[in-house]
Amino acid sequence: MTTLNQPKLVTVFGGSGFVGRHVVRVLARRGYSIRVAVRRPDLAGHLQPLGGVGQIVAVQANLRNRDSVDRAVQGADHVINCVGILFESGRNTFDSVQEFGARAVAEAARAAGAGLTHISAIGADTGSASVYARSKGRAEASILKILPDAVILRPSIIFGPEDGFFNKFAEMARFAPALPLIGGGATKFQPVYVGDVAEAVARSVDGKVAGGAIYELGGPRVMSFRECLEEILKITQRKRALVSLPWSVASLMGKISSFIPFIEPPLTGDQVVLLKSDNVVSADAASESRTLEGMGIAPTTVEAILPSYLTRYRPHGQYSGTGSEA
Repeated sequence: MTTLNQPKLVTVFGGSGFVGRHVVRVLARRGYSIRVAVRRPDLAGHLQPLGGVGQIVAVQANLRNRDSVDRAVQGADHVINCVGILFESGRNTFDSVQEFGARAVAEAARAAGAGLTHISAIGADTGSASVYARSKGRAEASILKILPDAVILRPSIIFGPEDGFFNKFAEMARFAPALPLIGGGATKFQPVYVGDVAEAVARSVDGKVAGGAIYELGGPRVMSFRECLEEILKITQRKRALVSLPWSVASLMGKISSFIPFIEPPLTGDQVVLLKSDNVVSADAASESRTLEGMGIAPTTVEAILPSYLTRYRPHGQYSGTGSEA
């Protein structure tokens, strides 16, 4: 544990990923010592410039290997779990990573006497038809049983420079003549900026967020799937047809893609199931101030951030519309 005037030690599982790297950046600015627990420490060098010399150290850990989890947590004052997967591949299943892995982290944090902040997802529900959502829901229940004072954060879809949602469809719009409106495009999202999620995590480490509760994080604007694609096309200055894709067709495509050896399948059957439910902050969370606003964080708009990284998908990149194309 920490001594007088020594920065608090925080272990961040998944600290080299999309959300994790932003969490590490915010914690480093606050002066914390950070231990980044990842499967491949040799691929986490991009985190070093985010802090001072020796402030950020990468260590090897795999959530399926309990001993490695215990070693990564040893001596930490607070633990953050940013690990999550969107599709199953080989031994990386929803149960092994998002349920067993999350439980292992919680048990290790309890043994070390450390606090815990866990990043889950809106829609987590033990009774969901989605395997992904069920594993998230079971993880939450296990964590609060193991560590009743844990902080659980449920973000909606997260946007930022390295996101896998807006970037994916912007890239698709570069080549495809049309973009798919899965289920008609009526599903609602509440996109939340990755920097706001990272700030919420940091405030939980600071002790400014009450434990033993589940917080739902959403941005200031609720957008339908159609509106998300329209925003992408507007920013990237591309004209593409938006074609409705019935649930039955989308489900069939998702099941087929699951059997094709993609590095990342464009769509899975379980993702289609998820898209049948809105992904927005619940009325209960809003009424009880278990939101970004309740933490004192003003949510960032998509309009303020998306152009900063989607302009590269324009026909002439960031210079489109400046008169320099010629």
